[in-house]
Amino acid sequence: MLRLAGRRAGSKIRRRRSGWNLFLAAALIAVPLGAPAMEALHFFRIGTAATTGTYFQIGGVLASAISKPPGARDCERGGSCGVPGLVAVAQASQGSLQNALALGAGQIESALIQSDVAYWAYAGAAITPKRCRPANGEAATSVGSVLLKAQGPIKSLRAIAGLFPEDVHVVVRADSPIRGLRDLKGRLVALGEPESGTLADARLVLEAAGLSECEVKAQYLRLSEAADALVQGRIDAFFMVAGYPVPAITDVAIAIPTRLLPIPRETAERLVQKFPFFNLDVIPAGSYPGLDTETPTLSTTALWATRAEIDADLVYAITKSLWSEATTRLLEATHPAGRRIRLATALDGLAIPLHPGAARYYREVGMKIPDGL
Repeated sequence: MLRLAGRRAGSKIRRRRSGWNLFLAAALIAVPLGAPAMEALHFFRIGTAATTGTYFQIGGVLASAISKPPGARDCERGGSCGVPGLVAVAQASQGSLQNALALGAGQIESALIQSDVAYWAYAGAAITPKRCRPANGEAATSVGSVLLKAQGPIKSLRAIAGLFPEDVHVVVRADSPIRGLRDLKGRLVALGEPESGTLADARLVLEAAGLSECEVKAQYLRLSEAADALVQGRIDAFFMVAGYPVPAITDVAIAIPTRLLPIPRETAERLVQKFPFFNLDVIPAGSYPGLDTETPTLSTTALWATRAEIDADLVYAITKSLWSEATTRLLEATHPAGRRIRLATALDGLAIPLHPGAARYYREVGMKIPDGL
């Protein structure tokens, strides 16, 4: 009966995701059939993450906000406040690490990237996990941030803006005997998919808690797979680094009673003191169904990044569109993380240099560009 209930819950989660994906597809701005043929049309991809995560949702809103296909009405007439001739699209990916590598290879024009991953990618350095043999038989050193070292410094990375805090979530079933990070020892734990920022940060959190990747039965799953596996009882916990509320975690909490593990202050402070891109944070009570108390945790910053060679005038126009009143209203109406995207904090948590086009906009509106950006 439990297995059957898990399958039904998993099916419900997948149906909800399908409906959301259809909504996003419908929300993307389409080129009007009557658009004049002589108007230039430019495509601009935004690498995000899994379709069940915050990155994909926010990326879809950003794509819609900055798009203004030929023939679209002007902003002043109730139309798009985007960049004339631009059609942007949110592109699903494995997450921050893949996004950084894809930007470096010139495969996409922009991406959402965790600030810590952006820092490592730009510097050509990364945390190397201890060599061990996880439960799935794949060597730990074949996945995740090791790819950044193989790539070398990606000096073409440039920031458009710091967007919102991303919190470390460690999700368990409510009836689980796991009460703290140390209790994950010997358990089946999904640490994030290969090439994701979640995997990189999960390793750091485990290390700060006195554990290594080798001491858990590590799984490297997509967010949707991890969510279904927890509902069906096939894993004991999963990590996710994202702005709350994460749709997939909400779906899990609706399907089964769920808890978030706290990251103790002393553990969090070890990481904050060691890495400048981490901050102490809390996930508020009520962020997920059944979450009645706040959860102490860590956060990093979600950056919108691009490449140095992208035209400065285009990046200036995109930055201006990002901070328009119309985009602010759209972000606030679409996702709670959108309410935390503010011009006043656009330069906070940046771990890579600003693109000159973005820097020009911030100077125009009177913002001081910090040294090193």
